[in-house]
Amino acid sequence: MAEGVAIARGALVLMRMVVFGLTLGITLISFQAYRKRPSERLQYAFVGFAFISMGVAISSVITQLSAGEVGALVQVFFQMAETIPFIIGFAMLYVSLYR
Repeated sequence: MAEGVAIARGALVLMRMVVFGLTLGITLISFQAYRKRPSERLQYAFVGFAFISMGVAISSVITQLSAGEVGALVQVFFQMAETIPFIIGFAMLYVSLYR
């Protein structure tokens, strides 16, 4: 049983690294597009993807931090801190698409 849990956790860590790598790749591509053709839309898109990448990274770290015994208030604070970069990132993408 414990061996299966260890394998599943290893797979989860690997999947989170893949997601983080993909978000960094999208951020890099959007930055290159902005550098090639500077525009306000591409700048907002780059910033949006950067915040989404940050949200993915923070989400992974917070999941590890909150795995132990923490209080309910601390858990809510962690979840709020995890959500804020996604809100900012998706808002920036929204602005880049509708400006």
